Amino acid sequence: MTVDIRPRERMLLQGVKSLNDAELLAILIGNGPTGKTAHDVALDLLDLAGDDLFELGKLLPEGYASVNGIGRARASVLSAAMEIGRRRMSLERPKTTKIATSKDVYLKFVDRLSDLPHEEFWILLLRRSNHILAEIKISSGGLTGTVADPKIIFGRALALRAAAMVLIHNHPSGNPKPSHSDIALTNNLIEAGKFLDLPVLDHIIVAGRQYVSFADEGLLT
Repeated sequence: MTVDIRPRERMLLQGVKSLNDAELLAILIGNGPTGKTAHDVALDLLDLAGDDLFELGKLLPEGYASVNGIGRARASVLSAAMEIGRRRMSLERPKTTKIATSKDVYLKFVDRLSDLPHEEFWILLLRRSNHILAEIKISSGGLTGTVADPKIIFGRALALRAAAMVLIHNHPSGNPKPSHSDIALTNNLIEAGKFLDLPVLDHIIVAGRQYVSFADEGLLT
C-alpha cells in the first residue's frame, strides 16, 4: 500500500486552491489499495458522480464505500467533509427574516434539502407582513413521495397563530417539475387554507440546484 503525498506537498507549497478536485479528494482518501494511488481512487469516485462535486455530495457513506479503495472509515471522512462544506455554505447565506420572493424560500431550504436521498415536506409559517414565524418539518418519506397530512399542517399553523404559510418539499430525482400528486395536494391545501383564513402563498419544490415555485408558474388556484 502506497501513500500519495504529492497533492499534500503541492498544497503546502502553492496553496489549497492550486489543487484540482481529484487531488483534493486524494488528500481525504489518503491511501490507495495495492496497485492504485489515492489519486486513482479519487478519479474513480469522481467518475461515479459524473465528475460533479454537487452530485458527489449527495452520496451516502455506502455510496463512497462502493468504490474500490474506500472503506467505511474513509467513507465517513468523505461524508464529514461534504457536511462541513454544506454547513459553511449555510452560514455564509444572509439570515432571512422576511420572505419577499420565491428565491428567498429556496435559499433558506436548499442547503438542508438539496442533497437528501429521500423526500421531506416542510412548512414555512409567516406572521403578517411575511416575517418568518417558524420552519416545521411535517414528514420524511421515500424516494418518490412523503406524507403531508392537512390536519397536521393546519394544526401546527393554527397553534402558532400563523398568518400565512409556504409549502416546501424536495425531489431527490433532481427534476423540479411538479407531479400530478404535488398539484392535487397543493390545491387541497389551498382550499383548506381559504376555509380557515390561513392562505397558502406558495409551494416550492427544491431539486438540487433548481427549484419550481407554484406562485411564479401560475399554478396556485
